[in-house]
Amino acid sequence: MAINKAKVAIGFIVAGILAVLFGTVLVFVGPVIIDDQIVKNTVIDPKNDLSYTMWRDIPVPFYMSVYFFNVLNSKEILKGEKPMVEQKGPYVYRKRCQKDNITFHSNNTVSYREYRKYFFEPSMSAGNESDMVIIPNMLVLGAAAMMEHLPFALRLMISATFRSFNEGPFLNKTVGELMWGYDSGLVEFLNKYLPGMLPSTGKFGLFAEFNNSNTGLFTVFTGKDDITKVHKVDTWNGLKELTNWGTAQCNMMNGTAGQMWPPFMTPETTLPFYSPDACRSMELIYQRPGIMKGIPLYRYVAPKTLFANGSDYAPNEGFCPCRQSGLLNVSSCRNKAPVFISHPHFYNADPVLLDTVQGLHPTEEEHGLFIDIHPQTGVPLNVSIRLQLNLYMKRVSGILETGKISEVVMPMIWFEESGYIDGPVLTMFHTNLVVLPTVMVYMQYVFIGLGLATVIVAIVIHLQSKINRCDGLTTTDGKVRASLNEKTCLLQEDMD
Repeated sequence: MAINKAKVAIGFIVAGILAVLFGTVLVFVGPVIIDDQIVKNTVIDPKNDLSYTMWRDIPVPFYMSVYFFNVLNSKEILKGEKPMVEQKGPYVYRKRCQKDNITFHSNNTVSYREYRKYFFEPSMSAGNESDMVIIPNMLVLGAAAMMEHLPFALRLMISATFRSFNEGPFLNKTVGELMWGYDSGLVEFLNKYLPGMLPSTGKFGLFAEFNNSNTGLFTVFTGKDDITKVHKVDTWNGLKELTNWGTAQCNMMNGTAGQMWPPFMTPETTLPFYSPDACRSMELIYQRPGIMKGIPLYRYVAPKTLFANGSDYAPNEGFCPCRQSGLLNVSSCRNKAPVFISHPHFYNADPVLLDTVQGLHPTEEEHGLFIDIHPQTGVPLNVSIRLQLNLYMKRVSGILETGKISEVVMPMIWFEESGYIDGPVLTMFHTNLVVLPTVMVYMQYVFIGLGLATVIVAIVIHLQSKINRCDGLTTTDGKVRASLNEKTCLLQEDMD
């Protein structure tokens, strides 16, 4: 049985048109399908086994690298000379975070406490926890600044108390003692007779209250009813706003808890988050796009206004009393101690701060903080949060331990909390969020291209079939008969 090429060609034309239509539909429907899957996997829901497990138990290794500013001229500082410091470190600690006491609520929120533990990593460190470091004694110099306006006689008594406990203006302790606490007769005395004056009731250390602790009771939105609210903080320790700052704007708890953000970000999107350790909300801004091992990302950095004072940036007036721009006064949430947070080495701060301390060398590469985030999902790919702890020091008459110290904001330590997605997590992330969407995009254009090619080839075959059939009719009566044969041929093809 002979094959009717014309009918076959028409069949291919129909198939090609359908392929083009399917590809065109995919162009519009494909992104919707991908976005719908992102929404389903971004919602905080135990039914989303993989994403929920990642949210509950962060699978990415996080590390805290600590650098100390070792004081080189403590005796000269007491005589009024400029402080000289050298950076020692890093001393690296692996940070383990795990959410517990997870409770879901009917208003599409979930409450939890996140517990954190730190483990020293000698192989990643530049020294050991037994290394000796000299830094200012916060118990003495911090207390002196706090008691500046007390009666002179009382200041003399306080100075005598310091001496009776052998507490001098500078400490010479091991890294481990400075980090996690050391025994102090003065600390025991204060906790016994002035309870609540110190942040901890045990040993006194810069990070004593952080290890084996939690960040407070967070309640965040699950995103089940509104994906734009997922991970955003509803309350912290039962509070919808803070009380330690001077304005309503500064007391707001904006953004997320700082681990994930809502999906579908654009360069105009900012990155707000609430940090219990900094006692405030902070907001990062878009800097540039990038790629990490094939995955597209947005890099977010701290704006220069983050730690600007109220004079340079009016919205920060509520964080005052302020000093130079580049410093955040956290005394209101640190037992009134004259403690300031800044970027490491006073990066992006008033140059005056650099002039008062010798040995600081700020650079964006080493001291600027950033978060690289996958814009479609709001999941961080690479994080480096860098902050510095500073102590305000000055001579206080009546407190002999302060000597002739010049007024200075003294850097003590800076630390970097960092982590990035790698290994199986990165592979899974790349497959689900890069490879599969890319395959879908290529598929839609393959269908369109294949369909168009099929239609064109089928039309050519159909026309060629007509020509071949007409050429097969012979004529014996000249041009008139040839013209008749052409009409007969075309009529016959139409009937077929």
